[in-house]
Amino acid sequence: MTRTKAMAWAGGASYLLVVGLLVGAAPRASGTAHGVGALLAVTLLADVVRRMPLLALALALLGSTAVVVGPPSSGRESLATSYQGQFLSYLAVDLVLGLVVATCLRRASIAAVSVSFAVQLLVIGAFSHGDALAVNEVISVLALAASCLAGLLIRERREHAVALRAQEVAEAVIAERLRIARELHDMVAHSIGIVAIQAGVGSRVIQTQPAQAREALHAIEATSREVLSGLRRTLVSLRQADRDTTTTEQPSLAPSPGLADVERLAAATAGAGVHVDVHRTGERRPVPADIDLSAYRIVQEALTNVVRHAGTGRCRVAIDYGDEELSVEIVDDGHGAADHGPAHGFGIIGMRERAGLLGGHLSAGPRPEGGFRVATRLPLPAPVPVAVETR
Repeated sequence: MTRTKAMAWAGGASYLLVVGLLVGAAPRASGTAHGVGALLAVTLLADVVRRMPLLALALALLGSTAVVVGPPSSGRESLATSYQGQFLSYLAVDLVLGLVVATCLRRASIAAVSVSFAVQLLVIGAFSHGDALAVNEVISVLALAASCLAGLLIRERREHAVALRAQEVAEAVIAERLRIARELHDMVAHSIGIVAIQAGVGSRVIQTQPAQAREALHAIEATSREVLSGLRRTLVSLRQADRDTTTTEQPSLAPSPGLADVERLAAATAGAGVHVDVHRTGERRPVPADIDLSAYRIVQEALTNVVRHAGTGRCRVAIDYGDEELSVEIVDDGHGAADHGPAHGFGIIGMRERAGLLGGHLSAGPRPEGGFRVATRLPLPAPVPVAVETR
């Protein structure tokens, strides 16, 4: 950042130096040479335009005006012809003005256009003579209008691209939420099925086998509490999704996968040319179904990105079963951020949405030593207390 700023100031100083040489050191050159020289010198303001566009416009306006009002050529050209050539320097101002209109706030752009218009008309009116006055004024106005129109077109195109990107991100988030909702529906249906079966068993044996009936009631209580906890963690965020949004993706009839299927996923990834090392630490135990599925989906999406974009033959998946949270990390030694995910992709957005809906956190980015890292931490709920009969 400091180096770029220094380059910008150096460019501004170099521009003023060149203008000074045009005006003071080459007074006998033709007016056209002065105008073309000032037009070429504005390229020195490239870094200033990028960092401080209004300052660049002020420098360009000052330099171009100095070239126009400086000593006219004493060669063969007439005074009017000499000044007419020097007016070319204002094309540099128009170029910078177009960039100001494209990048600055509208209020600042209007002020910049007004000042540039007034200065150019006044200077050209003061130094034009005879019939050249009207021609020079018309050309100046047309050039200024063309630069402003080009700047407006660039601004509108950039704003449209930003709005389109924001809409695509919003649609990707909604699509991921709907996918989570379908998976949540499958998990709830499975849990309710267990409750129904256990309730049926309990109702049949409650008179003849009270112990088995109590076990069925305990299973009903544990399953019900677990599914309610999963619903509470997810549905609060899912209710914000657009109910009118539709998707062509069909729900799968297969059982929902989980972390127990990571090795099978790794084998499938190896078939695509990427060997996956899976490491598990901590006490391996069952976790709530919604957390289990989301962790699996995050690993699945991260491995898909490795296969598509990383350009490497190996990666590592680490799963840590902590006391209060489940940690998952996917690391590769490929190209890193430059080629790991296209600008128009939404895989990381979907992974981050899944983690956020469960109250967790996901980070994704290049590693200092090379490659890419995706890491997520998903909080685990406290164990569900189950009532125990006391005698």
